[in-house]
Amino acid sequence: MEIPLPPEITEKELKKCRETRDFCPVLFEWYKYVGLLSNFYASIQRESPAIKDIPKIHYSILIGLLNRCSRLMLSNVALSHKGLFGETTSIIDRSIFESSIKLGWLCHKGDEDSFTRFIADGLRTEIELKKTIEANINKRSGNKLAIEHRMLKSINNYFCKSELTEEQILESKRLPDLASMINVIGKDRLAYVVGQRIGSHHVHGTWVSLWLHYLEEHDDGFINLRDHNCETHINQYAYVSLVVIDAIKAFIGYVCKESDDIQGMTMLIKAVGEKIQDVYQEVIDMDFDEF
Repeated sequence: MEIPLPPEITEKELKKCRETRDFCPVLFEWYKYVGLLSNFYASIQRESPAIKDIPKIHYSILIGLLNRCSRLMLSNVALSHKGLFGETTSIIDRSIFESSIKLGWLCHKGDEDSFTRFIADGLRTEIELKKTIEANINKRSGNKLAIEHRMLKSINNYFCKSELTEEQILESKRLPDLASMINVIGKDRLAYVVGQRIGSHHVHGTWVSLWLHYLEEHDDGFINLRDHNCETHINQYAYVSLVVIDAIKAFIGYVCKESDDIQGMTMLIKAVGEKIQDVYQEVIDMDFDEF
């Protein structure tokens, strides 16, 4: 698998962005490229000589999270290529942020307990569902419906792949909240507020979310439904890309054996981050122009 080539953004295109004060087209291209890079790094085989001896299930979690970031980013590319669907891309970006932080946390911790807690966190609901299904079957004197058979088979498959028993799942420690994870990997409180708390507006449909994406007030005070005109904000393209870049760097730093390999494999991703930072800095600078 060949590494994807970065977008070719000319100085002429950058000049046009400066003149129009719109850097969305450039940051959109970088967002798309980071999504492709995430998939590329997730495709590194565990059997590669550059990779440490990491348990198969642990490695699958890490590349699964990277692939999730990639797939969701590329979904947002499809949604927002004409600049719209901001109400939806905001929801998806919140999921990308959470997966990136969990990936960074797992790579930072790097121990059996942390991976077990991650797996168990996703299976406690399955245990509850299984108990409910089995209770309903018992009420019918053991008669099992076809749908119940399929659901129990699916649940047991998840247990089997996890290599954990139900007892181990229930006895494992809970995952720390995302704020704690963010603190552990060295990000400040603002990262939590911006990525998680503000992102939660879009997921949960809060008062802020309704006024931002779904309602509008006319001059006469009449409240109406907002039309299909919600733009994907420029901050999404920049901020989410940088968060995913940090997750990729954490992944490489954790799975690679040698420091030379780490340095070599992160050269590109660091350069991409710097390019995005440079463009985003111009966006930030415009916020301090006289209004």
